[in-house]
Amino acid sequence: MGFGDLKSPAGLQVLNDYLADKSYIEGYVPSQADVAVFEAVSSPPPADLCHALRWYNHIKSYEKEKASLPGVKKALGKYGPADVEDTTGSGATDSKDDDDIDLFGSDDEEEQITAFEDYVQSMDVAAFNKI
Repeated sequence: MGFGDLKSPAGLQVLNDYLADKSYIEGYVPSQADVAVFEAVSSPPPADLCHALRWYNHIKSYEKEKASLPGVKKALGKYGPADVEDTTGSGATDSKDDDDIDLFGSDDEEEQITAFEDYVQSMDVAAFNKI
């Protein structure tokens, strides 16, 4: 997945082809995906790459709002057509790996689950003894 080298004519051609039927890199609104790809393009694409130039000028108009656009910026190779090899050297990992953060859990979650299971089991035994 990826666009290849976006500083080369071949990479810009891939980007142009990708944007032929899309307004944005991902989704239906400008996002951090657009910012990541925009930052990889060194200068405006040539006029013959009309889709890439249209997209470039549109994203450039968000210069002041770039940081507030939705989404999480991933490695450049995570964006683009699936059939193009990633030559950006970004590897298979994201620059921000948030897999180890559990926003809704706690460190003693296992202990709480075990304590609750013990409580339920004791209630079952108490109910059984009443029969």
